[in-house]
Amino acid sequence: MPVCAVCGYEASEAFRFCPECGTALPAAGREQRKVVTVLFCDVVGSTALGEAADPEVTRVLLARYFERMKAAVERHGGTVEKFIGDAVMAVFGIPLAHEDDALRACLAALEMQQALPELGLQGRIGLTTGEVVTGTEERLATGDAVNVAARLQQAAEPGEALIGKATLALVRGAVEATALEPLQLKGKAEPVDTFRLLAVHEVEPRQGPRFIGRERELALLQGAWERALSEQRCELLTIAGEAGVGKSRLVAEVLAGVDARVVQGRCLPYGEGITYWPVVETLKQLAELPSDPAAAAAIRSLLGESSTGTSAEEIAWAYRKLLEEQAPLIVVFDDIQWGEETFLDLVEYAALLSSGAPILLLCLARAELAERRPTWPVALRLEPLGEAEVDELLPASISGEQRAQIHHASGGNPLFVTEMVVIAGEADGEVAVPPTLQALLAARLDQLEAAERSVLERGAVEGEVFHRGALQALAPREPQVTARLASLVRKELIRPDRSRLSNDDAFRFRHVLIRDAAYDGLPKAIRAELHERFAAWLEDRDRDLVERDEILGYHLEQAARYRQELGEPDVPVAERAGEWLAAAGRRALLRGDERAAVSLFERALELTRPIKLDIHVEVDLADALSRTQPQNAAAIADAAADRARGAGLETAEALARVVAANIRSLTDPGASLDELEALARAALPLLEQAGDHLGLAHVWYALGITVANLRGQFEEHAHASERALHHARLAGRPRSDLFHLDGALAFGPRPADEALEALDAALGDTRHPHPLLARAYLLALLGRFEEASTVAREQAERLRELRGEGHEAWLAWIARLEGDEQRAEQFFRIFCDSLEEHGHSGALSTFAPELGRSLCALGRQGEAEPLAQLGRELANEQDDLSQALWRQTQALVHASRGEHVEAERLAREAVAVIEQTDSLTQQGDAFGDLAGVLAAAGRTDEAAAAFEQALDRYEGKKNLVMANRIRAKLAELRAAAPAEPALGSLGPSSEDLGSPARRGNRFQP
Repeated sequence: MPVCAVCGYEASEAFRFCPECGTALPAAGREQRKVVTVLFCDVVGSTALGEAADPEVTRVLLARYFERMKAAVERHGGTVEKFIGDAVMAVFGIPLAHEDDALRACLAALEMQQALPELGLQGRIGLTTGEVVTGTEERLATGDAVNVAARLQQAAEPGEALIGKATLALVRGAVEATALEPLQLKGKAEPVDTFRLLAVHEVEPRQGPRFIGRERELALLQGAWERALSEQRCELLTIAGEAGVGKSRLVAEVLAGVDARVVQGRCLPYGEGITYWPVVETLKQLAELPSDPAAAAAIRSLLGESSTGTSAEEIAWAYRKLLEEQAPLIVVFDDIQWGEETFLDLVEYAALLSSGAPILLLCLARAELAERRPTWPVALRLEPLGEAEVDELLPASISGEQRAQIHHASGGNPLFVTEMVVIAGEADGEVAVPPTLQALLAARLDQLEAAERSVLERGAVEGEVFHRGALQALAPREPQVTARLASLVRKELIRPDRSRLSNDDAFRFRHVLIRDAAYDGLPKAIRAELHERFAAWLEDRDRDLVERDEILGYHLEQAARYRQELGEPDVPVAERAGEWLAAAGRRALLRGDERAAVSLFERALELTRPIKLDIHVEVDLADALSRTQPQNAAAIADAAADRARGAGLETAEALARVVAANIRSLTDPGASLDELEALARAALPLLEQAGDHLGLAHVWYALGITVANLRGQFEEHAHASERALHHARLAGRPRSDLFHLDGALAFGPRPADEALEALDAALGDTRHPHPLLARAYLLALLGRFEEASTVAREQAERLRELRGEGHEAWLAWIARLEGDEQRAEQFFRIFCDSLEEHGHSGALSTFAPELGRSLCALGRQGEAEPLAQLGRELANEQDDLSQALWRQTQALVHASRGEHVEAERLAREAVAVIEQTDSLTQQGDAFGDLAGVLAAAGRTDEAAAAFEQALDRYEGKKNLVMANRIRAKLAELRAAAPAEPALGSLGPSSEDLGSPARRGNRFQP
């Protein structure tokens, strides 16, 4: 009966589509994606054989051949898909996956290789591992692995078995194989790594990880052995836990610390005569027989040393007698979840009936034991390691990011941690899931009932954490969702978790690797359907969920991508995905997370660009990228403008041209402000007529942050920022960075206390770090250093987390106001390095000379001069602030050398340039530097007059700190007249004249 892969409805054979949800039904079985190992074997020279031999003889020979090949495959758990002529195709991993399918295929290949000469035949064998689709009506497995295995078989020499690289990765250490030259196989673009399979041998146990923690568990096991010794009895203690959690490592640690005879046996997952396999292993280690003749006869019969018949009850009794006689004794049985019922009965019998002898039966099992034998007593459930313990396992060479990835993916499983560390070492630090772990997890999931696996897969669609409500929406015909979840919790595949949705229960996969294994088993068509269904379910719920836009965008994006890959593009779904991702990008901008915004906008446009031009998302992406990748950002805006022009969209083109020109001003010293202003003024009426408030916000932003800012007209800048904010709010798109209104208020002519009041009014609930840094600077101007320093440090750190740089210039200006020029120099240097790294030449033209002013204050004029010249080289001719700053710094350098004429000329030029602006703080700085130059030349009266001008500007700005500092400097200068000041007092130090000087995009690149 076909089962719908989307909703779980069991439909009649007559239905081609699910009567519940309309999804196409699988023709037979359950369609899945699986990693399997495919084997091909073909007879060499079969055509000649048919010509030379009687046809009846040939038929009998080939029948024997097919029978032997089929038996070899099935003995190792494989499935013969078909016989093609005289070729055999087999698959290992269908219908059920095993963690050692690749090894089973190698064992089968060697057995087939040995059987062929016995039949008087020669053959070629090829096998490889890869992902296939299974469960279709046409064939057992479909995928590239089938083709590659067939090509490897064709490329093999007679009597040879070739294996692929993926197979070798799964069996490395268990097989002997030699590397051959990579083969150029038909249908493959690149040569295929190939290996000749020679033999399979006993796997050498890998050195386990260092033993970490587990003190409680160690004490429990040691206590069991001590009880057995003191009470002269048999103790049965079972340790249960997932594969790799450290059961064997724990037992090894215990055994290393006790003085006792130990024998060990392991249950096998498959094979002939495996019922008593672990018992026989321990008997061989004991190398003794019971003293009772009847018991000895039973053991001999079990070992095949006697033809006398025996029974399970006699074997159990005889084995118990032998253990008692060999006591004190510790017996370890591993992997008892694979043990046959008869074996498990034997262990329980020995534990219950043994007496008068100290015996410890230590059994190790995976969680599956509870499913097979719910009544089995489990004394210890071994949990994963904690974060601190995992950290101890990781070598120092593993980086912080890699550590976080391994912590998350491993889920505290020591085996997973160890394997991932090995892979990271082999892959130059890249953390990946080893194929051996993938096989182990796939085998675990294949043991689930179909309904349980279906629930798990639907949970995996939502993610590592999923909700009961989503499962019910994705599997509406499953009546027992709660029961299935409870069963999966008992099987230690999931655990309850805190819900992110109101009135719903949440569950978390025990490892993200389990989630990935469950998800990877779903065909892409089913994934697409389920992702779309999940988005529809979430859209009707919890509109207050913070990440709702991004989650909806992600699931619709996945649906769109899978359908595109399958050659069935879904335009409506792609457009909806783009809308939600763009909305999520704007929310990221609102909280100041520009890196996240860039990623979300790029994903949105990747979906929608082939369908339509979304000019607003294009310019949003360009704007978000402009801080870190200005050249790329300008190219994106230019490309959008070209597309708009080609489509005849005049308004869209005008907007994109403004954004591109605005971004170029960050990197091109020759960019024309007049041209940018003309583009912006021309775009305004077009956007107003279209009612495009988003576009208007972008254009007003350009007029403020670039045009007015570079000209030093901060009141115009403030007006433009306020207009941008107005239009953004009308569009429902408030900007948390206030379109850099904060910079205009901080460095414009408004008194600091009034500017602070205006900034607080504009901030509202906004907590973007940029305006908060400006607020800290205004507090510092008013002498409120304790408040300013705390806010500045916190917000610079937050900005660094969001953007990758912390705009340390604000910290530098505050340090300078506090009188700590050394720290100011350090912060300016960090910021200049960041500007240079990201190609912000426009901003660097301002901050390089600013760093130079700090160096001059520290008496390091030789280091300052190259920075002044760098500012001169990079500064836009229309950038009044940068043009003034490089002159101020160079003037201080000349003055330190006694070159007073050149120093005065540059200092007066700086004053003339800066007086064209309305920045009172920058004007005060320029007059202060002029006063220092004049004082160095011994012109005390003129220096005092310049200080008076600086004081007037600082008082106008209500820059209380610098006003007080200038008053003190004036008093000092007048008291010292006519004595000449020392050159060490020159420049903008805390003891002298310095103060912050910045504006618009020069402090917010």
